[in-house]
Amino acid sequence: MLLNARINYSPNFNIKKRSKKSIKFLVFHYTGMKSEKRAIQRLTNVQSEVASHYLIKNNGKIVIFVPDLYVAWHAGVSAWKKYNFLNKNSIGIEISNPGHDFGYKKFSLKQINSLIYLCRFLIKKYKINKKNILGHSDVAPLRKKDPGEKFPWEYLAKKKIGFWHNLTKKELNKYRNKKCNKILENKFFTYLYKIGYSKNYKNQNEKLLIKAFQRRFRPQLINGKIDQECLLISKNLA
Repeated sequence: MLLNARINYSPNFNIKKRSKKSIKFLVFHYTGMKSEKRAIQRLTNVQSEVASHYLIKNNGKIVIFVPDLYVAWHAGVSAWKKYNFLNKNSIGIEISNPGHDFGYKKFSLKQINSLIYLCRFLIKKYKINKKNILGHSDVAPLRKKDPGEKFPWEYLAKKKIGFWHNLTKKELNKYRNKKCNKILENKFFTYLYKIGYSKNYKNQNEKLLIKAFQRRFRPQLINGKIDQECLLISKNLA
């Protein structure tokens, strides 16, 4: 399978090549800028010191900024399971979207179809586990919100890209906003660590960690509060 993509190389990567085996994760981002043109300029500007491996444009076209076997500077300070600073073990995929600061919007069908195509190519090539397909907010919850609550994680999981719980909406709705006592709250965090979220983030700002979980797995209500619905979802995933 050959990848149908355009090339627009960025200088923002480590010169030393990495091994194919070291690539364990896919990390999704949104560009979070007013325009796609500005986003491309930033991702290819040496002074910005940031770049992903790929960009999916508004029209669904795929652009390569950094070849896979080089470490692109996309995830920054990040953690998941036993891994820290995920740049060295991940491929970063930016999706054109103004983000929360500039009029966050739904991702287009063209973009999502291209993302599915790209992910299938990368999953096959690098044997990526579906539980290692993450959002920037999963690995850096105190700093990042992307790809955000409008990103179709549930739909992608049905395409075997990423993971999702197997609970029904009917099951979940009756537990929404039902309070948890301290024992149940502690169980929630135990489940979070089993899923892969870093323990360090709870100590620094547990509300942002909860919101990151909600953005990913309970996007209908992002309030930073643990309720029994969140507990049930986290238990199911763990």
